[in-house]
Amino acid sequence: MNRPSPGTPLAPAESTVEAATSPVSSAVQNALAVAKRGADELLIESDFVRKLVRAEATGTPLRIKLGLDPTAPDLHLGHTVVLNKMRQLQDLGHTVIFLIGDFTSMIGDPSGRNITRPPLTREQITENAKTYFAQASLVLDAQRTEIRYNSEWSDPLGARGMIELSARYTVARILEREDFTRRYKAGTPISMHELLYPLMQGYDSVALKSDLELGGTDQKFNLLVGRELQKDYGQEPQCVLTMPLLEGLDGVEKMSKSKGNYVGITEPANTMFGKLMSISDTMMWRYYDLLSMRPLEEIAQLKQEGATGRNPREIKVLLAQEIVQRFHNRKAAEEAVADFDNRARGGIPDNIPEMSLTGAPLGIGRLLKQAGLCSSTSDALRMVEQNAVRIDGEAVLDKALKLEPGQFVVQVGKRKFARISLT
Repeated sequence: MNRPSPGTPLAPAESTVEAATSPVSSAVQNALAVAKRGADELLIESDFVRKLVRAEATGTPLRIKLGLDPTAPDLHLGHTVVLNKMRQLQDLGHTVIFLIGDFTSMIGDPSGRNITRPPLTREQITENAKTYFAQASLVLDAQRTEIRYNSEWSDPLGARGMIELSARYTVARILEREDFTRRYKAGTPISMHELLYPLMQGYDSVALKSDLELGGTDQKFNLLVGRELQKDYGQEPQCVLTMPLLEGLDGVEKMSKSKGNYVGITEPANTMFGKLMSISDTMMWRYYDLLSMRPLEEIAQLKQEGATGRNPREIKVLLAQEIVQRFHNRKAAEEAVADFDNRARGGIPDNIPEMSLTGAPLGIGRLLKQAGLCSSTSDALRMVEQNAVRIDGEAVLDKALKLEPGQFVVQVGKRKFARISLT
């Protein structure tokens, strides 16, 4: 693509369409409602309406951008909050751009962090990026999605271009970011490369000429930098749509694989279903609001039923089924319900890992670690202390237990099972 030169402003973009003097069409009203459903903020709403009116009048779809840095190889339900919104806007006929931040990943997004994030190597980023779009395609329509990598225009900038780009923003403006301000006042180091991150993300918007950029609430500052840089380059500034951050299974921290409170979108159906059934009855409604595609009226009806005596478990099953079906299929969702009910009655799942171990007689701690059911021997012994370990349905109470050769079904907690052949 022809990248804009950081030192040369572009020709002034076509002026923003003035607000319509007559009421906007029902199609524009619907598009606005779709965009705002579940969103935290839409900036600037009047600008977005003007963009929608123009798109309808000219038949030119809006360019809607979402950037994700491939800092880990897998996507989870937290990522799908913005992906779902992208799909909804895509279904309205707009162009969605799934931007993989292979360049910005080498800097490391400092958003919300109290310490410097270690930059990833090019090799790590390439490996992680391999699966990103394939997984995102479980939500987006891959055939109608423009996939880009920001190294396309960031690598060619070079040292001169980076300096010229940096000249377009002040240190004072960058330090307005809450996390930078907090770290600066606390005397916590801020590396120079971190200050470049908002600029590089903003430059993505210039390169792609985006009309609307999506992101989590923690990305608001970065998204607004993109808006300001577009103005500086003579482009019509993008609008910004921020989505709430989804809490993880613990109901406290943001969903994150590193915190272990996540539901991966490529996890087995039974695992996904079981994890979703583990959320609290209160958190269930948060998941309905941010993840469910049910009509708002239907969700409101379910909330009313929950408030007037319907068993929350029944309502949670509907949510878990919907999400499992989205990433697998109806049959897998139905089987996940049956499997969950079977386990609730003390049964064993139909499909559990099978493995062979050697070293009998083998201590229970080492067996659970080698089977991958516990992260360490000490973790395994803690699970025994908590009465969370069963062998062939019987609780293990002795941490010194050693198993002789044989075949066993071993269970740790509610969801971890293995059929073990020990020799």
